[in-house]
Amino acid sequence: MRLKRLVTLCLMVVACLSVWADEEGTELKCEVEVNASKIQNVSKEVFNTLQQSIAEYINETRWTDAQFSVNEKIVCKLLLIVNKYDQATGKLEGELTIQSQRPVYNSSYLTTLINFKDTKVAFDYQEGDQLVFNEQDMESNLTAILNFYAYMILAIDFDSFALNGGEPYYEKAAAVVRMAQSTGESGWKAFEDPKNRSAVLSAYTDKATSGIREIIYNYHRQGLDQMVVAVDKGRQVITKQIETLKAVYDAQPMSVCLSMFKDAKFDELVNIYSKANQTEKDQVYEILNGIYPAEQERLNKIKAEPER
Repeated sequence: MRLKRLVTLCLMVVACLSVWADEEGTELKCEVEVNASKIQNVSKEVFNTLQQSIAEYINETRWTDAQFSVNEKIVCKLLLIVNKYDQATGKLEGELTIQSQRPVYNSSYLTTLINFKDTKVAFDYQEGDQLVFNEQDMESNLTAILNFYAYMILAIDFDSFALNGGEPYYEKAAAVVRMAQSTGESGWKAFEDPKNRSAVLSAYTDKATSGIREIIYNYHRQGLDQMVVAVDKGRQVITKQIETLKAVYDAQPMSVCLSMFKDAKFDELVNIYSKANQTEKDQVYEILNGIYPAEQERLNKIKAEPER
C-alpha cells in the first residue's frame, strides 16, 4: 500500500514538473480575442474555437531556445476583427491588431513596444482545423501570419534590452515572409502595400531605416529604464532618440516604422515630457511636428507649459 502511494506521489510530482517546465519554457503571454460581431447567420462556435486555437498556438509554441521564467514572459495581445466569413469555403477576412509590452526596470510600469493593425488578413479556417507549427514549411496562411508576428514581437522585445539583440528573430520573420511570398497570398508581397507584413519587416531590417532599432534600444534600455533613478538623464537620452527618428524620416518618410513608433509611443511621450523644461519640450515638438504634422492635439500636449 505504501509503495502504491509512493508511486502515485512520484507520478504527481513528475506531472507537476512537466507542467512547470512547459510553463517556464514558453516565451509569450498572449491574450487573444476574436471579434465576429459583424458576422450574421453563422454559428459563433467556429470563432470561439478559432480564438482558443490561436491562443494555444501562440502561447504553447516554443519560439526560441532561450529560457523564460513565468515573470519574464512577453505580455502581448492579438485582436482579430472578422469582417467577412464564408462558411462554405472557410474563407475569412479581417483585421489583426498586434500589441506587445515590456516592463520598465525597477517599476510596475509596462511600456508599449508594438501597437499595429494589419488590415489585410485573410486565411482559410474551418471549425476543428488544427494549427501546426512548422519552421521549415508553410502549413497555412494563418500559421504564417501568427509566426511572423510572434517573431516580430520577440525581435523588438530583444532589441529593447540589447542593441540589435533581436537579430535572430528578424531572420526568422524574414524566412516566413520568403515562404509566404511564394504562395501568392495577400499581405506578403514586397511593394504591394506600404504597411503590409513585408513592409513591416523591411522597416526594421533595411539599412536606410534600421536606425529604428538603435532607437528601440536607447529609448528603452538607456532612457526609460534609467528614469527610475535619474529622470532628467533618462529623458535626455529619449530626446536624442527623437533626433535619430528624424534621420529615419529623412531617409524614408513613408516607412511604416514611423507610424508604428507614433502608435506605440505618442501618449507615453506626453507623460515623459510633462515635467521637462520648456527648451526640451520645444525641441521635441519641432522635430515631431515635422514628422507627424497631423498629430497636433497630442503634440500640443508635449509643448504645453511644464507641470509644477
